[in-house]
Formats: sequence, C-alpha cells, structure tokens
Amino acid sequence: MRIAILSDVHANLEALVEVEAAVARLAPDAVMCLGDVVGYGASPDECCTRIRRLAQVVLLGNHDAAVAGRMDYTYYYDAARNALDWTASRLGADNLAWLRSLPYTHRIGEVGFSHGSPILPAEYEYVFALEQARELLPHLARLPEVTFIGHSHLCKAFALSAAGEVSDVSALRIALRPDQRTIVSVGSVGQPRDYDPRACFVTYDTDRRLVEYHRVGYDIESSARKIYDAGLALNFGRRLFLGV
Repeated sequence: MRIAILSDVHANLEALVEVEAAVARLAPDAVMCLGDVVGYGASPDECCTRIRRLAQVVLLGNHDAAVAGRMDYTYYYDAARNALDWTASRLGADNLAWLRSLPYTHRIGEVGFSHGSPILPAEYEYVFALEQARELLPHLARLPEVTFIGHSHLCKAFALSAAGEVSDVSALRIALRPDQRTIVSVGSVGQPRDYDPRACFVTYDTDRRLVEYHRVGYDIESSARKIYDAGLALNFGRRLFLGV
C-alpha cells in the first residue's frame, strides 16, 4: 500500500492545487491529511472543500480546532488570532461543521497519524528537536512502527530505540528499520518553514517501508497577494517567498 500524507495547508489554495496534481500523478492508494487545513491563508473555505474530496482521512489541527470552537486561542499572538477570527467568518456552515467533526489521530496497523505529538494529541505539543522526541521514549510501547505528524512545518524525522536512543534521520528517502519507532514530520503544503518555499508532502510505501519527501512549486505571488488583499498580516504572505 502506498499512502500520500500531507499537512498544514493553511488555506493556501495555490499550493494545494499543485500538490493535488502531484499526488494524482503518483496515484497512491490513499491520501491522509494531518490537519491545519485553515489559518494564515486567504482561501479557507475553498481548501476545506478540496481536502474533503482529496483525503480519505483528515485530522484536526490546532488552527482547525480554534475556528471550530474546539480550543481556546485567546493566548495566540494578535496576528494569528485575527487571522483565525477572519477565517471563521469566511467558512461555510457545512465546512465549519466538518471541522468540528474531525478526529485528533488515526491509525492503520503499524502506521499512525497525528497533527502534533501523538501523546495527548489535543495538547498539540511539537516534535521538531531531539529533546522533544526523547519525551516519547516512556510511551514507546504505545507507538506504531511509524508515526506521521505535522504542526512544525518542518521536514524532520526521528528514530527511537528500545535502548533509549533517539537520533535524527536526515534524508529525502527514509528506509524504516523494524527495530525502531520512527516519527516523521511531513512538512507543510501551504506554509513551509524549512527555508524551501515549495509545498511539501510525503509518501509512504508500507511494503517497501520507504518514506519519500516530495516538493512542489506553486504560484507564491498569487497566494501572497490574496493574503494582502484580505487584510491579513503582511508577514503571512511575505514568509511564503522565503519558506520560513
């Protein structure tokens, strides 16, 4: 089975359209979305509609939870909070109800999916550094062989062993080892932050136990212009050009 896994679209329709086309060319058996379909970008309703058609499973990201009334976001910084308020006002009733229904996690045998850390997923803890990955060691027995996460917008992977060792795995193609538990951060479709402005997603071949990262160019200028025209924070558009 080959699965396409994407995350953090963040209402970037231009990026999502190109990723959808790239996924179609790969013809996977299933498509999973790890959440944050909305937030930051200017096309929340359109992105919800497209993701609902594209993905067989969609998880609840923190931005999705915020606009759906499933978490308190009053502590977010002003620009992010204003973007979430704006997003909630632009979503159709059907898509808003859909966001309210999304699960936090999903699992297919020895393959797990979560927006942030799979431990207490409603807390949306990050896993993008070794010290954060080490916090998963006490829960090793609960983890499937591989867990795919989003949230950080980074392309990162960590291997955890029963001996208590945690290591970075830095490669565009990752062959999983059966004696380890692997956490794979799949990057972001709509707001990459690894200094590569191209949209990102991964595929996983369960038979070959192989993870592959894929990068896709898109019309950044059009996406950014929509953000500026909507009156959202200028930085949400500017950062798209830099991938930060």
